[in-house]
Amino acid sequence: MTDAAPRPRGARAALGAVLRHPITLWGAFVLVHFWLGMLGLYAPGLPLGDVTLVYKFWVEHGLVSGQWVGLQAPWVYPFVALAPMITADAFGPGLYASTWLSLIMVVDAAAFAVVMAFGRDRRMAHVAWWWLGLLLALGPVALGRIDSVTVPVAIVGMLCLATAPRLAGALLAVAAWIKVWPAALIAAAVIAVRSRISVGIAAVAASAVILLLAVVLGGGANVFGFITQQTGRGLQIESGLGTFWMWDAFSRHPGSSTIYYDTAILTYQLHGPGVDLAASIATPLLAVVAAALLVLAIVIARRGVPAGELLPPLALAITTALILFNKVGSPQFVTWLAVPIVLGLSTAASGRGPSFRFPASLALVIAGLTQLMYPYLYDQVLALNLGMLLVLTVRNLLYLVLLVWAVRSMVLALSPRVDLQLVDEPGWLPRVWPFPQERP
Repeated sequence: MTDAAPRPRGARAALGAVLRHPITLWGAFVLVHFWLGMLGLYAPGLPLGDVTLVYKFWVEHGLVSGQWVGLQAPWVYPFVALAPMITADAFGPGLYASTWLSLIMVVDAAAFAVVMAFGRDRRMAHVAWWWLGLLLALGPVALGRIDSVTVPVAIVGMLCLATAPRLAGALLAVAAWIKVWPAALIAAAVIAVRSRISVGIAAVAASAVILLLAVVLGGGANVFGFITQQTGRGLQIESGLGTFWMWDAFSRHPGSSTIYYDTAILTYQLHGPGVDLAASIATPLLAVVAAALLVLAIVIARRGVPAGELLPPLALAITTALILFNKVGSPQFVTWLAVPIVLGLSTAASGRGPSFRFPASLALVIAGLTQLMYPYLYDQVLALNLGMLLVLTVRNLLYLVLLVWAVRSMVLALSPRVDLQLVDEPGWLPRVWPFPQERP
């Protein structure tokens, strides 16, 4: 009878070993991407609408006319975003959607290998599982936007900061030239890590090469057009700042706000009293919040707080601020959270950073609420259904909770430290990069 006692513990250990095994992780990776791909192709609500209706149109227009958005014409994205869009047309317009999904799976696979430390460090298994969970919770939109390219590139860049800072800086710069938001991660890294000069020089060098390429391709006049293209946008219905006016529209009192479709931006926006003012101050407000977070980070870094403690909450804070104070509230923005949270879970796994269980759990809830709204019940959001308005409101409030948690974690890093060994820079991230460490 006494021999039977250890068996449950042994069974749990065996299950844990199976879940941490690379074969299990890769199997789950394939299944999750297959499931999301099927939803993207066949689920109601046209989850791949941006890919099949917009991205494909831009590429076909460029191929026929020779006039490319971002080069010969202003565009909402930096011109490097054309690269994955053109690649998805490799097998023709009839297979554009499936080629896009295959491309995203390949890019995700490269990042997934880095996240799980190429199977060499089993401490990273739970980080890989979490990322798959986030993709699954968010649904098909996780693979159906240009953000699906920037996120895995940025994840690899952040995880390489400890061992390959020059590579990290270059990757983050490339990600920022696909969609702008990873530029904030470069600023955070330059403040928080000791190898800031290597990161900064690599980011500047990569940007210089990209700018030179734009000039060679005839796009010098429009290379920064994505900045001006965003300034005229209105307040999108899903944005954090738009939540108040969504409830105002729900009230349907005389003179209340209304929802309209902007044919130029191709999104649903708000019109009503105070909306234009809110839209006009959104970008300056975002800039002020981001600057305040970076100044706070500089103060903390000058107190000797190590990168493992400062960078993950700083990256989470500035990423969440970019979402919360944005005029746009697109569902795919949830994927941005993967970058700082994967970083935070990884530093925690190395014992050099704060626990990221709370923000990791909260992000899964945010992703699940977002999938509930888009794509399946988006028509109910547009119809101002009470249940969907509550879901939208809770989702946006959770972004605020996430921001508060991140700022609090930054401030707590200033508390007197008992373990002085934490000040040492080496080892603040698990060794996810299989190649020799860069020399300073």
